[in-house]
Amino acid sequence: MNTKTMNEFFKKLPFIDNVLKGIGQIMLQENRWTGLLFLIGIFMGSWQGGVAVLLSTAAGTFTAMKLKYDSSEINAGLYGFSAALVGVALSFVFQATLLIWILIILGGALAAVIQHFFIQKKIPVFTLPFIMITWVCVLALHHFTQIPPSEVMAAPAGPADYDDFLTCTNAFGEVIFQGGILSGIIFFVAVFISSPIAALYGFAGAVLGSFISHLNGEPIEKIHMGFFGFNAVLSAIVFSGLKKTDGIWVFIAVAVTVVIDDFLVDHNTLNEVGGVLTFPFVAGTWITLLIQKLFKERKIDQES
Repeated sequence: MNTKTMNEFFKKLPFIDNVLKGIGQIMLQENRWTGLLFLIGIFMGSWQGGVAVLLSTAAGTFTAMKLKYDSSEINAGLYGFSAALVGVALSFVFQATLLIWILIILGGALAAVIQHFFIQKKIPVFTLPFIMITWVCVLALHHFTQIPPSEVMAAPAGPADYDDFLTCTNAFGEVIFQGGILSGIIFFVAVFISSPIAALYGFAGAVLGSFISHLNGEPIEKIHMGFFGFNAVLSAIVFSGLKKTDGIWVFIAVAVTVVIDDFLVDHNTLNEVGGVLTFPFVAGTWITLLIQKLFKERKIDQES
């Protein structure tokens, strides 16, 4: 089946197309093929994670459709990515019990509602709905249930024998909670086929993020595993572009993001609620957008 035939297939099944685009939007790519490759990479790491992503993204997309949100936003996958991350996060942290599966579906639906609220207010919150829902769920489940951690969480970390290239692709993998080398490479390729410049800037962001974290004295094995690079990947992708100044903004965004990331991790600030997740990316991007806005306003004032 060639690409043209597949595109026709997705046009006949718009819900599946929207779900895949929602998964692709995890790394800001409105591309069904990117989403499909992400899904394959997740299934390679864990079938529960793959099913969780499908269920939560479908729940978010279905909720947006039933509540009659803007069809162009639904078609772009904007109500799927936070939902997708809720699903993979809960399946990654906890063993898959009935309660977890219910929360995966409800969390995906709620993520779409929260995302819509911020879209209506024209506030670029990125993955904040995912962060909010996951923090609340993890805190509540730890305090009110005895659900054990997933096998992945309970397993000891493997030896850090990765080279510098794999350190960066591992950062791509950790964006969606995947520690496998192959998953990270697939994720990089998935972004590259949608936007080569975004993939390359994301890779550069992982390099810079890892370097800054190394200077800050973070554990080298965790740097190699991509733990200190995945937020930097996302921040770099947001500001990626073909203009010369885009590189400057990528540098600023990554530097701010990594400083926030390292600070929160070093002070164990968010361990009780499941860790920092993508909060450093959101906070670092907000700060960079503010700096960018102030810079543009000052430039306009100087020209007037």
